[in-house]
Amino acid sequence: MEENNTLAEEVSRVANATYGHSRRLMPEQPWWNNLDPVFHKYPDDFYLDSKTQITVYILSLLDIVTRTVLSTLAMVFALFSTLRRLKIENEAQHFYKSLADSADIDTVFPRPATCPDVQRRPVHVTAAPKEAITETLTFASHYRTLHPALQEKFDQLDRNNTVWAQYWRHGDRPRPTLCVIHGFILDAYSVNSRFFHLHDFFRQGYDIVLCTLPFHGARKQRWAPYSGHGVFSYGACHLNEAVLQGVHDFRLLLNWLESQGVEKAGVTGISFGGYTAALLAATEERLQFSIPIVPVASMTDVILQWAPVSLLIKLGLRMAGISIPEARHVMAVQSPLSWKPKLPRERLMIIGGAGDRVVPPKQARLLWDHWDHPRLHWFPGNHLIHMDQVVYLKDMANFIRSTGFADGLSETTLRTGHAAVTDLRP
Repeated sequence: MEENNTLAEEVSRVANATYGHSRRLMPEQPWWNNLDPVFHKYPDDFYLDSKTQITVYILSLLDIVTRTVLSTLAMVFALFSTLRRLKIENEAQHFYKSLADSADIDTVFPRPATCPDVQRRPVHVTAAPKEAITETLTFASHYRTLHPALQEKFDQLDRNNTVWAQYWRHGDRPRPTLCVIHGFILDAYSVNSRFFHLHDFFRQGYDIVLCTLPFHGARKQRWAPYSGHGVFSYGACHLNEAVLQGVHDFRLLLNWLESQGVEKAGVTGISFGGYTAALLAATEERLQFSIPIVPVASMTDVILQWAPVSLLIKLGLRMAGISIPEARHVMAVQSPLSWKPKLPRERLMIIGGAGDRVVPPKQARLLWDHWDHPRLHWFPGNHLIHMDQVVYLKDMANFIRSTGFADGLSETTLRTGHAAVTDLRP
C-alpha cells in the first residue's frame, strides 16, 4: 500500500511539473484597478508535451461549446434584466465599492451568532456506503443583505430562504466532516457524491455534508427556468448578495456542526462552489482546510470571456459609462482576491484544469498568486471532464491528512482510510 501511495504522489509531482507558469499574474492591491483591463484575453499558456497538448486542445474546444451554451442560456433568461439595471444601480454600486475599499472583512462577512434550528429527515442515498446514516438537513437562512434596499427582494424569494444539505455520518460519534459545495447549475447530490468519490472519503473515516448554494436545487423559485437562475438574474448587486448569502449559510451550518460535537470541518467545492470555498478560507478560521477545484477568482473577468453574453455585457458597460476596473470594483466584495486568507498556506490547496475554458486556468493562477503559492495540482482536462482525476483525488486525500484532519481517528479507521486512498479508481 505504501508503495502505491508513493507512486501516486510521484505521478502527481510529474504531472504538475508538466504545466509551467511563465509569470506572476496577481497584481498589487487594489487588484481591481491594477489587473490589466484585458486580462480576460490573456492566453492560458502551459508547457506541454505533444500528446498532452492535443488532449488539452480537444477538451478546451468542448469547454468553449459548453460555455457558449451556458452563456446563451444566461443571456436569454437573465442578463437582459441585468443590463436594464446597470443605469439604476449607481447608488448601490457605490455602496459595494466603499465596502471593498474599507477592507473590513468582518463588516462584509459578519459571523452568524446563532445556531440554526435544523430539521433532520432520513433519506436513502444509493451513492453512500450501506453503513452510513444519511439525512436531509433544512434550516432557515435568516440572511440580511448588506444593502438594505435589496432585503425586500430577498424576502420575496421564499424558497431560497430555506437552506438544504445532505448529511452522511458514521453514527458512533461526531467525526471530522468534509463539506462539499457544488458548481453552478450542477447541484444534484447524486452527481456530486459520485463525482467527488465521497464513498471513498467516507471510508477514510470522515463524515460528509453536501451543501446547496442559494437559488439552486430546492432553493430555486418554482418559476425559475433552471437551477441557479436566481444568481445572475437581478443585477450585479444582487449577485454580490447571493454570493455573500452562500458564505453566511455555510457558516450557519458550521455553527450547527459544532453544536453537534464536530471539532474539525474542511471544505472543498467545484467552480462556483470553489469560489465559495475560497471565500470561506478568507472568512472562516475554524476550517481545517479549503480546496477550491477549478475555481472562479474574478467573476467579472470570467463573464467577459463567455461569448456571446460578453458582447452584451461590454455594450451595456459602455452605455452606462462603466469601465472594466469599475465593474470589478463593484463585485470586489465577493472575490477571494480582495481578502487575505485566514487559513495558513499549509492548509490551502488549489486544483485546476489545463484545458478549462469555462473557468480558464488563469483564474486559478490569480488565486494561487494571491494565496502566496500554496499546494497546486493541475490535471489535463477541462471544466467537466477531469482526466486523471484519480491522481488529484489521491493528492487531495493525502493533503487532507497532512493538515491533521484525521488525527484522533482509531488505528483501524486509519488503516481503512489508507486502503481507501490506495484503492481510488478513475
